Amino acid sequence: MALKLKGDKDINVAKSSKEKALKVNLNNHTYGTFAEIGAGQETVRHFFRAGGASGTIAKTMSAYDKDFSDAIYGTETDNRYVTEDRLKKMLTYEMEVIEERLSRKKHPNKIFFSYANTVTTIDFAKKFKGHGWVGIKFQLDPLEDYSEIILHIRFKETDAKLQQETLGILGVNLIYGAFYLNDKPKELLKSLYDNLHEVQLEIDMINFEGPRFSYVDNRLMSLLLVRNGMTNAVMFGPDGKNLLPAQQLYKANILALRGSFRPVTKVNMNMYNLAHQLFLKENKVKEENTKFIFEITLTNLSAEGEIDERDFLDRAELLCSLGQNVMISNYQEYYKLVEYFSEFTKARIGLAMGVASFIQIFDEKYYRNLSGGILEAFGKLFFKDLKVYLYPFKNQKTGEIVTSENLRVHPRMKELYKFFKYNGKVVDIKDYDPKILEVFSREVLKMIENGEPGWEEMLPTGIAETIKNERLFGYSKRRFIKK
Repeated sequence: MALKLKGDKDINVAKSSKEKALKVNLNNHTYGTFAEIGAGQETVRHFFRAGGASGTIAKTMSAYDKDFSDAIYGTETDNRYVTEDRLKKMLTYEMEVIEERLSRKKHPNKIFFSYANTVTTIDFAKKFKGHGWVGIKFQLDPLEDYSEIILHIRFKETDAKLQQETLGILGVNLIYGAFYLNDKPKELLKSLYDNLHEVQLEIDMINFEGPRFSYVDNRLMSLLLVRNGMTNAVMFGPDGKNLLPAQQLYKANILALRGSFRPVTKVNMNMYNLAHQLFLKENKVKEENTKFIFEITLTNLSAEGEIDERDFLDRAELLCSLGQNVMISNYQEYYKLVEYFSEFTKARIGLAMGVASFIQIFDEKYYRNLSGGILEAFGKLFFKDLKVYLYPFKNQKTGEIVTSENLRVHPRMKELYKFFKYNGKVVDIKDYDPKILEVFSREVLKMIENGEPGWEEMLPTGIAETIKNERLFGYSKRRFIKK
């Protein structure tokens, strides 16, 4: 059983950074180290100033010189120091030092922790605002293994001193949250912005690991980052672990497929596979430098009102089982998504989409907030190195197959459409499977929910089995038993 931390009953009361630091300091059990690189010792400063720090702080350091840092934590083959790998080395090393130098016999009730950050603040030219990695390794019982919280931040302020102060407050929030909100990860996540504002920093990745978070699904934590307004886009990989978008997309060729994937169907995978083949044939695209992303918008997730976390995890489970990288974004308009990708790469970008989604791009109502209207949006969208891979649509009433050659846009948009079409920005996907054009996710979902047979044939290999075994999307085996 974990040691009881004094004052647990008031964890929901808003606290200042000083109050949080003091509460940790006055706890008789917490004891740890602080290692901060790149922005001063801003976090530990709060604990020193709060009072009672001698019972909490075993050691504090800031190895700014690279040679000193390498001598302590080891060398980096890529010569990059503001990385997740560097942060983990710092946390592991400092924890080993505590275990080595402090006798458990002498401190039987101490619960150790190691806090670290490695950041770079805004440069002198103020062109790069800076970013960093922040983390804590901690335990809540002397006999248990360590748990870990690691996050990545992007600074938004344009003053180095302000960024340092922001980092210090964030560090206090993280340490306090680890000890007092560990059983409420959603509240812990929100508490990271206590005494801070979204205009000060962005948190675009977080991972919870260890025995205290064995029940936490990091994909859900990613979703909450977007829903809480902490960032506009997050990613996670096939293993369910959250990824840093900037790291994944840096200088990469990107092919994205947007959809509801509720559930993922044969149409989705046919579109992806064929667009994939066309994209890799492009002269400017190299397979080893290409990232493929299945993207879901926050609007799509909340199409029926409030976001259903179980529904989200069902979709995520299927896409991960197919070995896909998944992105959750707050970019309803495609031009915003492309702008976001362009922050990290100048290489060619591809969007795979159906005809119905493509026609919506030409609807002026989506661009009323732009002073330049649809022309401004299209300038941001198509004047990047972008291509759209268009999957055909079958008109259910007439049986007509709609492609880029015969699709209909508003009369005012015809010339605009022709401009991009005949400049090679739109490529038809031709080798599609005509037998699956009438498969729609919403129809499959209804069949699953209503217990109707036949939906299995509309899904990629293995997906139906996963839905049944995991009871996804409201599937109930009893509904399919013949009376």
